[in-house]
Amino acid sequence: MTYQALLVLSFGGPERPEDVMPFLENVTRGRGVPRERLDEVAQHYLHFGGVSPINGLNRDIIAAVEGELAGTGLRLPVYFGNRNWHPMVEDTVARMAADGVGSALVFPTSAWGGYSGCLQYHEDIARARAAFGAGAPELVKLRQYFDHPLLIDAFADAIRAALREIPAEQRDRARLVFTAHSIPVSADIAAGPPADGGRLYSRQVAEAARLCAAATGFGEYDLVWQSRSGPPQVPWLDPDIVDHVETLSAKGVDAVVVCPVGFVSDHLEVIWDLDNEAKGRAAELGMAFARAATPGTDPRFARLVVELIREHLDGGQARRIGTVPGYGCTADGIPCAVGCCAVRRPTR
Repeated sequence: MTYQALLVLSFGGPERPEDVMPFLENVTRGRGVPRERLDEVAQHYLHFGGVSPINGLNRDIIAAVEGELAGTGLRLPVYFGNRNWHPMVEDTVARMAADGVGSALVFPTSAWGGYSGCLQYHEDIARARAAFGAGAPELVKLRQYFDHPLLIDAFADAIRAALREIPAEQRDRARLVFTAHSIPVSADIAAGPPADGGRLYSRQVAEAARLCAAATGFGEYDLVWQSRSGPPQVPWLDPDIVDHVETLSAKGVDAVVVCPVGFVSDHLEVIWDLDNEAKGRAAELGMAFARAATPGTDPRFARLVVELIREHLDGGQARRIGTVPGYGCTADGIPCAVGCCAVRRPTR
């Protein structure tokens, strides 16, 4: 198939205070999240003026990808669409069709398998095409990239830079902690082809953490989770990052470097959960704290995107350095492995 464009597909975020509650209602539609929980999360956004950084960061990524594409001679215009806020993917697909795009590759701003990390992006694509109707562009999602060497290298350099922020006398005993977005345990168990034993998401995150730690020379490290939501009686992946900071302090650890390995950009969850809550709790406990940057602003990230495009176009060998399974798509956009991700929507 000949592809005529690239669609960068992301989560979306509000860009003014009046967008915050409608955005959160979109995110939680059909999930029975109580209004008081939405009000609580809305305050996180309003703390930053009602603006999530995610759309601006995605536009920066798109500009970098456009430059990288131009440098490699690939003539693919880049479009931007979101699941939960403007520009909505349905509107973007309609614009692509109006521009004469008949087929396009899709880069998701999630490196992972599982429902939220992978299958939901397929659902976004299907919903947008259905909304347009007959003649909608063919859209093919690029593969999972959690263990791409460019991603790991970018994270590794960010960890080294963060470590330099720790006072010199504490660096040799700083604890490296990786975080990723928590999901319900039931959703994690269901993620992955049955032959692989499930838990695709948590295993991929653990593998990325292992690779980053090895690249930076850390023999010991921790993997914890953040940003959980939903009723307390529903088990989610744990421990939580703030709880873990308290545990480390109780064990005598006085310096911590946190790497948000589960995020490609500084989403609001990163700057709230880590730069606000975790950092604040560490300060209360007298711990030195540094947070590694996410890789979206690193020039290697745009190169990663173009490598994935070229790999798909040329049918080349995937550049992967991990051992945990990762999946891509068939040429018609169907998820490549039956049962790769939980088909049902998980409880949140």
